[in-house]
Amino acid sequence: MAGEIESMASNMRSKMGGDTISSSTPCIFRIPSILRRHNKEAYIPNAFSIGPFHHGKKDLEDKEKIKFNYLEGLLHRKRDPDTTLMECIKEIAKYETEARECYAEEIHMSKQAFIEMLVLDGCFIVELFRKDAGEVGKSDNDPIFSTSCMLQFLHHDLILLENQIPWFVLERLFRLTRGSSEIKSLLQLALDFFDNIFSSEKSPIQLDLFANQEIQHILDLIRSSLVLPLGEQQGQEESFVSWRPIPSATSIKESGITFRKVRSHSILDVKFSRGTLEMSPILIQETVEPAFRNLISYEQCYPNCSPRVTSYAILLDNLINNEEDMEELSKSGILINWLNPHDTTQFFKMLYHDAFLKEFHYQKLSWEVNEYQQKWWPKWRAFYTRNYFEKTWTIVSQIVAAIVLILAFLQTIYSMK
Repeated sequence: MAGEIESMASNMRSKMGGDTISSSTPCIFRIPSILRRHNKEAYIPNAFSIGPFHHGKKDLEDKEKIKFNYLEGLLHRKRDPDTTLMECIKEIAKYETEARECYAEEIHMSKQAFIEMLVLDGCFIVELFRKDAGEVGKSDNDPIFSTSCMLQFLHHDLILLENQIPWFVLERLFRLTRGSSEIKSLLQLALDFFDNIFSSEKSPIQLDLFANQEIQHILDLIRSSLVLPLGEQQGQEESFVSWRPIPSATSIKESGITFRKVRSHSILDVKFSRGTLEMSPILIQETVEPAFRNLISYEQCYPNCSPRVTSYAILLDNLINNEEDMEELSKSGILINWLNPHDTTQFFKMLYHDAFLKEFHYQKLSWEVNEYQQKWWPKWRAFYTRNYFEKTWTIVSQIVAAIVLILAFLQTIYSMK
């Protein structure tokens, strides 16, 4: 028995050493099963595999031809295509170890296969962004821009947490293949490509906010574009234990609180002041659910990542309990819904389920709304306005009734003299 115990102890000691835990911090993860089960399709690429997790899947293999088509077009703009390709391979080979460490699990690919994949996928993305922004030309029969579905597929596939390659790979390939006539940075190209993911209107890009930011990958860039404009707003909150859910949109309106659509650099920017809840408009379309789900999953998986997007999802879920709530936000211009109203309502209800929160970034706002809702004057004013001043004839009748009451009062006074 003593020998068996010593053998087991020796086996456990051997597993505690070595590279069991890497000193680096991974930033690309498999979606935890507890989150994946709510909507598996929101985490799976429709057409294009990027990175190792979905590489080689049969239903995605035919799109590899498009990647090579884009790589060929990129290289043919160079004076010496073969030299440029070898420079790209040589450069990425220097960072093979760092790239592998970006993934939260061991990548079972040979050095050659892994580097070739990074170069192909990276050059494809860089060329895609350039064509989309008009930095380089595209032919009439371009395999992506000549069809209506391909761009939609890519707006879905490129934001998936499991479908990422490190940002530093993209940066190095971008610099090595950049033409003298190109003006925009990779950062600006990427933000332009995903500009309408949450909004139907183009918003100005604040590139200076990213000056000292270390971007991990495309999904991290999208999250940073939402969080960085907030600055120190909604910073450190108090204990999550004291959090109170915000009332639904219809309940808020009945209590005298009004909604106001405002223009902001981030949909996460929500304010409450003097009975008015200010929110930026958000576009609800097909890619918004995958975007939210993958951003929430990223915040759950990446160490010390503040749950800003998860907090916003909770806020929306509190506000939208039914289709009446959604209609109220739509009338205010805050929700721009391109989907079926029932489906949208259900989507918000399930968006953040099984996500754990250590801090809620709208806690102070929720307390302020709840406190305001308890006041009698706004509630009475809203009731009176809703029931007596929404239609012209009711306004007229109220005025007439007030005049009659005043005249009757005056007549009584004069008859007493």
